[in-house]
Amino acid sequence: MEHLEQEIAHWRAFVEKGAIEDQDLEELETHLRDQITDLVSAGLADDEAFLVAVKRMGSLDELSREYAREHSGRLWRQLVLAGGDEDDGPVGTWNLAFLYAIGAAVTIEIARLLAGSPAQAPWFARNAGLLVLPFLAGYFAHRERLSGRQILVTAIPFLVAAVVVNVYPYTDGSSTELLVATHLPVLLWFVLAYPYMRGDLRSQEPRMDFVRFTGEWFIYYVLIALGGAVLMGLTVVILQPTGVDTERLIEWVLPAGAAGAVVVAAWLVEAKKRVVENMAPVLTMLFTPLFALMLVTAAVVYAFNGLGSAFDRELLGVFDTMLVVVLGLVLYGISARDPSASPGWMDR
Repeated sequence: MEHLEQEIAHWRAFVEKGAIEDQDLEELETHLRDQITDLVSAGLADDEAFLVAVKRMGSLDELSREYAREHSGRLWRQLVLAGGDEDDGPVGTWNLAFLYAIGAAVTIEIARLLAGSPAQAPWFARNAGLLVLPFLAGYFAHRERLSGRQILVTAIPFLVAAVVVNVYPYTDGSSTELLVATHLPVLLWFVLAYPYMRGDLRSQEPRMDFVRFTGEWFIYYVLIALGGAVLMGLTVVILQPTGVDTERLIEWVLPAGAAGAVVVAAWLVEAKKRVVENMAPVLTMLFTPLFALMLVTAAVVYAFNGLGSAFDRELLGVFDTMLVVVLGLVLYGISARDPSASPGWMDR
């Protein structure tokens, strides 16, 4: 009985981490103890009764799975994660994410070799999104076990985009190819929402989940990029005295690493959800007022200098990029806030 009380205390401590009121927690614990009493009366041992009772609490099924992964006893895993569900978790999908990341890296390297001449460089740039993001879509489709019809719906936009961007008659010296190269990945990112949301585009909560995923993915991708930049810099410094062609090395490693990191960052969002859930809102709270201050300052300066009437394509591109970041901050701030809380200064 003492061991059983310890197990119940561990379970209660874990449940308290979630957003559960004390009154609800007391009710859940009472229900758990009643279940254990019935199971012990039916002939089960205390440990078995505890495990089965938690498994039977359907309203806490997802919480039970998380608890099972944290407390990795063999019997617990057999009871709570029966049927191979453990492989569906973030840790179990690492092998899957690694395979898709390798596929993206290999594909981008093959395309880079095929587009080795400077004349083919625009072709490589405008197709970069089409070479990498289908692997992320495939990872989502595989992880969510989409049906054949859903996979086809996911693939069609990529096929249409591939035809359009490569058949369009580009004019030498125009900025159209640059615009396509920068905007196509943004467009295809919206296509990724379909496999990520398991095809449920009408529900609000999955849409907000995708918004949160986008913000958290961006944070992880930037962190990976910064770490990769430091690694490459140190590698160049170390290998420079040996006479190794470090520029050629960077030409090989950089595209493959950037492509593979797209899938790895997506895996990290789910695998390290608790870490980024604590970090991302803090970053949003920090940078939202700073971006707002910058926008107001820029508007005042432009108004006084009369710059608003002048058209500059490069400046317009900079503002478009900044507005995408601002939109991301606003959407992420909305998706991360407590719906029951009254609007605060951050919302305004």
